[in-house]
Amino acid sequence: MRHNQVVIDKGYAGLNPVNFGYEDCEKGYGFGPAVRMYWLLHFVESGFGTFRIGDRSYQLKPGQIFVIPPYVETYYEADREQPWQYIWIGFTAEGSLPVALGDVVCCPEALRIFQDMKRCSQYQNGRAAFLSARLWELFSLLLESDKKESDQVEMALNCIHAEYMNELSVQDLADRVNLERTYFSSLFKRKTGVSPGKYLFHYRMNMAAALIANQGKSITTAANSVGYTDICNFSRMFKGHFGVSPREYARRLQTEKE
Repeated sequence: MRHNQVVIDKGYAGLNPVNFGYEDCEKGYGFGPAVRMYWLLHFVESGFGTFRIGDRSYQLKPGQIFVIPPYVETYYEADREQPWQYIWIGFTAEGSLPVALGDVVCCPEALRIFQDMKRCSQYQNGRAAFLSARLWELFSLLLESDKKESDQVEMALNCIHAEYMNELSVQDLADRVNLERTYFSSLFKRKTGVSPGKYLFHYRMNMAAALIANQGKSITTAANSVGYTDICNFSRMFKGHFGVSPREYARRLQTEKE
């Protein structure tokens, strides 16, 4: 069942509410592809669903918020077995938001704020002001959570730097920092600019090149030292990264020294 609360656009500076509601979705209910002219946040109270934005797709669970920016095409669909129940709020913003938002934000602590938003039905003239206050409260919570997320990414980076020579997957990294894999990948890319898999690969290749160039190690030793036991695969990866094979890389270095 869908519940919409009429929100009159007051044109408040900063965070200005324009839309609010909540819904217990039918199994498989979908919306889109569509765009909005304002920001729209959906907090998943219970159940599951899929959120697609651009070429990215997320499987969402309770405690997560999916973010729809203005004029960005999205599609979302309730799970066919356990459809989600969510609360949404739409708003316009003057300038940038208080905190940068990724496609999906994991913040179970925001449940109390979104549930409190439902009390806006008690207000007539003050409804938009009440929701604006809850939005600021939400962003204050997200600003605190942002530090925690930065710490989690820092932990993952430390793990890569310390254990790049071992078997280490994106799932391993996500498990280390107690995050769901898809959300972890999105968070890592938002904080570093690259995916965790690409960061790990680049770090391994650069460490292998340093072993060859600075330590004079053999290709086999360099490969084993960065987690590659298949030398042929390592050579392909190395060439794909640097444009030359490790053997040619070593030869050129030797020529430069002469």
